[in-house]
Amino acid sequence: MAGLLSYLLRRILFAIPVFLTVSIITFLITNASGNPVDLVRLGIKNATPEQIAALNAYFHVGEPVYTRYFLWLSQFVRGDMGVSLYSGTVASKILPWVLTTLELQIPALLISLGVGIPLGIYSAKRQYSKGDYLVTTTAIFGVSMPTFWIGIMGIIVFSLYLHWLPSFGAVSAYPPYWWGSIPADEVAHLILPLAVLSLVSLATYVRLIRANMLEALRQDFVLGARASGISDFKVTYKHALKSAITPVVTIIGLTFGSLLAGAPALETTFSWPGLGYEFVVAATSLDLPVVQAITMIITIMVLVANVGLDLVYALLDPRVRLS
Repeated sequence: MAGLLSYLLRRILFAIPVFLTVSIITFLITNASGNPVDLVRLGIKNATPEQIAALNAYFHVGEPVYTRYFLWLSQFVRGDMGVSLYSGTVASKILPWVLTTLELQIPALLISLGVGIPLGIYSAKRQYSKGDYLVTTTAIFGVSMPTFWIGIMGIIVFSLYLHWLPSFGAVSAYPPYWWGSIPADEVAHLILPLAVLSLVSLATYVRLIRANMLEALRQDFVLGARASGISDFKVTYKHALKSAITPVVTIIGLTFGSLLAGAPALETTFSWPGLGYEFVVAATSLDLPVVQAITMIITIMVLVANVGLDLVYALLDPRVRLS
């Protein structure tokens, strides 16, 4: 137990320099984009001298860049993410964006795992069959086609032609709602982006599981288990899958790290108000505090996911703790 805690502490300490490096790069890039006060003045034509002075004081205009960086970083670690150049505090907006992103990302992850793993196993056990060709072709299509293109095709078919599903947003702005009520309306808005994102994620897991299962099914321990009379089900799901699933654990860990990053291309295609979409909007409008906050939130989640993944490996294989 002590060795595991020591290993976890080392991984956390390794993550701190990464966090600081990303924070420095983020601050310098956004700082090079322009003076926030000048950007605000472009939108407020009749700003009074008092307002300009207050903005200069808030953004510490005139201070050296390293002073402004440390002031910004100290505010961020205390939970103060700053104020949007156009509307309210960033902290008050982040949580709804995070929840909306997770509303899309977590079901997509569960669907892609729940469907992709069985399909990958099926494809590996029936290599070169018609079913295998169908599964692999679909997987290659999902990996090869741009997410936004699949989304646009879905909008054209299911929204413009069939009129079954809404084409943008997370909920209708006003009645009449899709399918009659607000909860049903929210489900209707979720279906299309969820289907597209699940297809793209599903393709990755299918190809990964198929490749690893094909290798595992040829291993001596699997052939030995099959020769000893163990049922095909146990050979597949207890012995072969246990060996083939390890790379999937890595992909899942990395996926968890990028959950809050959302899918900017997909969210923008469907105007889904998650972190990915709001990051694109903020970057386009040069809303620098929002860009900084979203970048750092995503960085923290990726680092936490990596530390968690290292911990899972250490639990599965004690030899990892020595590294």
